[in-house]
Amino acid sequence: MTRILKCHDIVKTDFVRADNCYLYDSTGRRYVDFESGIWSTALGHGHPRVQQAIRAQMEKVSHLGTRYPSALAEEAVADVLEIVGFGDGKGVFLSSGSEAVEFAVLAARRTTGKPLCLTFSSSYLAAYGSAGGKRAEEWFALDWNVCAGGDACAGGDVERCLSGIPFERIGAFVFEPGGSGSGFVRFPPGDLVEAIARRIKREQGLIVANEVTTGMGRTGKWFGFQHYDIQPDVVALGKGLGNGYPVSAVVMRSDVAERLEAGDFHYAQSHQNDPLGCAVAKEVIATLRDGDWIGIGNAVGAGFLAGLRQLEAKHTLVKEARGRGMLLGLELHPSDRLSVQSAYLQLLERGYLVGCYPAGHVLRFDPALTIDREDIDHLLESLDRILEDAEQQG
Repeated sequence: MTRILKCHDIVKTDFVRADNCYLYDSTGRRYVDFESGIWSTALGHGHPRVQQAIRAQMEKVSHLGTRYPSALAEEAVADVLEIVGFGDGKGVFLSSGSEAVEFAVLAARRTTGKPLCLTFSSSYLAAYGSAGGKRAEEWFALDWNVCAGGDACAGGDVERCLSGIPFERIGAFVFEPGGSGSGFVRFPPGDLVEAIARRIKREQGLIVANEVTTGMGRTGKWFGFQHYDIQPDVVALGKGLGNGYPVSAVVMRSDVAERLEAGDFHYAQSHQNDPLGCAVAKEVIATLRDGDWIGIGNAVGAGFLAGLRQLEAKHTLVKEARGRGMLLGLELHPSDRLSVQSAYLQLLERGYLVGCYPAGHVLRFDPALTIDREDIDHLLESLDRILEDAEQQG
């Protein structure tokens, strides 16, 4: 009898070992993890440098009270500020991406004093709190697919898309650069994002980048917002920052931090700025830099996307292939011949773990930046055969 709470569909329960992009079950069978866990292990499972950093810090001190911050927190936040580009800003380390986004939203509300935050309706921001609920009294959710007048923002009049937004009441634009939390791998158009950012800044609001799923090299750059001509004021990080260890962070520009602290803002939780989490974050950043893993992942991801686009051109069941870096999706046309659930299960049977999002008819791929190109080639071959078999049924 299972004693774990089943919050999601459970498909397999006997994975016992992991190494880089491979998972092994209790029989010794190997699977290739094209999801990086839950998009977390950007450097692969059990990266030796990260594992060594964990062991070394555990032999010193793992946890301290909030009144006794470790020097590691200062060192780690300096590293995060450098890669974000905030210079002399400030930050805090927390435990999860949801907490980081909720903290960032709380900070933005306290700093601006305005009642609303703006986000895209497709964004997944957090599992709880204001960011998780996105209630109408606190949020304005913009559907960038269909805006005012029924036109698509991607190819329509941006100003008309913005015409119904009450910018004077909005304190922050909380931007998820890849639309990735919803699983559909759809990237908001640059002209729209940049127009929103300009209007928000004109009204003295803040730009909050939710980089929980798009940060740490996932999209071929350090951060997803770097694909747009915007400069955020606050950045929330999670997942890839710990490479599977539960640590997240929020960093902000120095002027925002000063305004927040001047308002007598206080926040404390049990694992805030823990030395162990900070040691992991420092090592993940250093390893990504030293191995040029973001550049490598971007190049390998481009080849992966090219292979998916070949499947799009070849198979009528494929609607679209899309992606940035190592964040990719393959959208299928709704069909009785092949559903994404069926494709997912067939890939699982062949030894591949991929994302499956039936609501958007999307198969999603978020492998580690360290994945072997041959594993990608073999996955593409399996997808080709699955699609070909389904189409022959018609």
